[in-house]
Amino acid sequence: MRLRFPMPARRARAVPLLAVSALVIPVLAGLAPALFTGGTATAQSAAKPQAEPRSPEGKRYLSQPLVTSIYTADPSAHVFNGKIYVYPSHDIDVTKADDDLGNQYAMRDYRVLSMDRIGGPVKVNPVALDVKDVPWASQQMWAPDAAYKNGTYYLYFPVRDKQLDKNGLGTFRIGVATSKSPVGPFKADPKPIAGSFSMDPAVFTDANGASYMYFGGIWGGQLQRWKDGKFDPNGSDTDLGQDDQPALSGKIARLNPDMKSFAETPRDVQILDEAGKPVLGGDHERRFFEASWVFKRGGKYYYTYSTGDTHFLNYATGDNPYGPFTYKGHILKPVQGWTSHHSIIEWNKKWWLFYADTQLSNKNHLRNVKVTELKFAADGSIPTIDPFVN
Repeated sequence: MRLRFPMPARRARAVPLLAVSALVIPVLAGLAPALFTGGTATAQSAAKPQAEPRSPEGKRYLSQPLVTSIYTADPSAHVFNGKIYVYPSHDIDVTKADDDLGNQYAMRDYRVLSMDRIGGPVKVNPVALDVKDVPWASQQMWAPDAAYKNGTYYLYFPVRDKQLDKNGLGTFRIGVATSKSPVGPFKADPKPIAGSFSMDPAVFTDANGASYMYFGGIWGGQLQRWKDGKFDPNGSDTDLGQDDQPALSGKIARLNPDMKSFAETPRDVQILDEAGKPVLGGDHERRFFEASWVFKRGGKYYYTYSTGDTHFLNYATGDNPYGPFTYKGHILKPVQGWTSHHSIIEWNKKWWLFYADTQLSNKNHLRNVKVTELKFAADGSIPTIDPFVN
């Protein structure tokens, strides 16, 4: 979600963020158009037809941004009390150049998006948590997630601490904050979750009530620096460079009933190929990079993730929350922009994929969240989605 890969030179005119209050665009293909005003998108009829948005290459987009008053990315969507809440990163404009450490992703706070239905008005809620209110944090509030239990909402977030590495940057840890409201404000615990590291927390609660946190990401997410179970501040900035060895894995840890601590030492989430062997580090179209997300359907556990530098969203399936998971295919082809980070929920008897691209800005660090329907074949497989349409 946060790292750079050289993009083709483009001269397309970006849509000014503050000029979108009169921009009429459909939130989802086939749904009513929405006029975005301030923090809320409201369905209205346009007095004058607007030109259909196109990519710099002239392609039509499959779906349109949920909101345009702020930049958002890395959407973690949930259904709480029948209403949809999206917990995204809040992108901000900076003058830093793109690099492999993700310095251009300088997010400072979180704001929750809420809607009664997909395709309806989307509200941008006030700041839910600011980095200045996290005692142990230094900078870069990256992709969050949320959970609910016994009247309390939990916001999980990765942010750098104040222990500097060879690049003068803090070590990523995962924090937790709580609120009685799904949109916050959230109050952060004074310390990160003990035993947590890297980024991209995603919490899955099984039917028996047990909750698990999946997390991790290579390159700027620093997962490669934890290969021996201890952080190496002078370790690689990318991966281990071992293309013929099993790829680095995302992590999983069962949460204690307090939802704020690990009940066990984090373990690997292993992805296997069709022959039952671990996917290798050199297999960049299938190996894990970042953005774990797990859901359960038809008795199967779906482990979904991003491949980072090849820009796919993938899925693998298993028979329990820990895996191993067998690779099955691509969920989403590459979007406009470098990163691809997502979530998947069931709502109104359908499944939905929340994702992001750079339609509004055509800049890697200024993204916008979208949603489209996710479909399944009779055997449980997922047909690959193209973020563009012919």
